[in-house]
Amino acid sequence: MSEETQQAQVRDNPEESRYEVHLDGELAGFAEYERDDTLVDFTHTEVFEQFSGKGLAQQLAAESLDDVRSRGLQALPHCAFYAKYLAKNPEYVDLVPAGRRAEFDLA
Repeated sequence: MSEETQQAQVRDNPEESRYEVHLDGELAGFAEYERDDTLVDFTHTEVFEQFSGKGLAQQLAAESLDDVRSRGLQALPHCAFYAKYLAKNPEYVDLVPAGRRAEFDLA
């Protein structure tokens, strides 16, 4: 199957405490989190080797952070990938509580 016909979808799987990215229906990776009533703390991100190089981790981060925003929650990037993603995509930095941004070099 060519890349043009492949469809990546990101969805929250609260039972597993993670956002998942699926490519043509197959689990391709995930971003684990801990959540409370106001905050989603991203703790680990993984895209399986056979799916690497397709931009799935970036899509996973963007869509999960968009979902956090749509729910009126805040985010913490304890996962190194999310911390780097936020540093490169300042439009999401406002999701990190102002008093915690320096902790992730986002001040």
